[in-house]
Amino acid sequence: MDINFELYKIFYYCCSNKSFSTAAKKLFISQSAVSQSIKQLEAQLGVTLFFRKSRAIQLTSEGEMLFSYVSQAFNFLKTAESKLQELEDLKSGEIRIGVSDSICKYFVMPYIKKFGLLYPRIAIKVVNRTTPQLLEVLKNGMVDMVISTLPVNGEIYSAVPFITVEDIFVASEKYSGLKGREISLEELNTNPLVMLPPDSSTRKAIDAFFARHGLACSPEIELESLDLLVEFALIGTGIAYVLKNSAVEHIKSGQLFHIKTMEELPQRKVGIVTMKNVMLSKAVKTFIDILL
Repeated sequence: MDINFELYKIFYYCCSNKSFSTAAKKLFISQSAVSQSIKQLEAQLGVTLFFRKSRAIQLTSEGEMLFSYVSQAFNFLKTAESKLQELEDLKSGEIRIGVSDSICKYFVMPYIKKFGLLYPRIAIKVVNRTTPQLLEVLKNGMVDMVISTLPVNGEIYSAVPFITVEDIFVASEKYSGLKGREISLEELNTNPLVMLPPDSSTRKAIDAFFARHGLACSPEIELESLDLLVEFALIGTGIAYVLKNSAVEHIKSGQLFHIKTMEELPQRKVGIVTMKNVMLSKAVKTFIDILL
């Protein structure tokens, strides 16, 4: 099927702007030309792409499926364009980094600052997601690299070790009976636990750790934000499983204390992950060099 790629471009703009008229303005063509192009694309594909109700447009299920692929293709094309612009001594362009909130806040920010001072003309865009979501946006071409928990699928991604992070259990004085001694996971599990949701890499690691010791980890509260985990621990809601760096200052001040377990908790290896067999721009390579 030999379809003019310009039709896909018009389709992409219509979907992105949810309007034929807005797409026409951005493409500097008439609205009639947009409508005719969409009809031509529908005819060649043999499907209806939009429901048309007065001025509003809505994608059909076939349209939604096509847009998911077309938008992915456009993301890769935009990446290619930016990489061409960056070839001239890092004087323009951007890098797009995917990283979780906590790793960004406690480990990556100094490197972003350093890169920005060295190459002020390179824009830095940061996307915050959980590890599974980060790998998905990397695969879809929405970011150039991600910093995520290892391991990853070696058939799809290339990974370089970056740091090793430590997660710990912390609590307020409400649980002072646990202070100053090593407790078993079994005893710990009898207390209300506050953790990240099951789809996060941190949670998956601790769930697997509990399972290896014959226990099921069933937190009373699950929160998306690491900072909120610390806050909930501070008010005595439960025992929180947090990145050690996020709780250090509260431990020093005495607001929280570190609960030590008899069983040695797992550490997480975090790496710099890129798509396998995809060329990196000079800017991205330079940022990775700074990280390493």
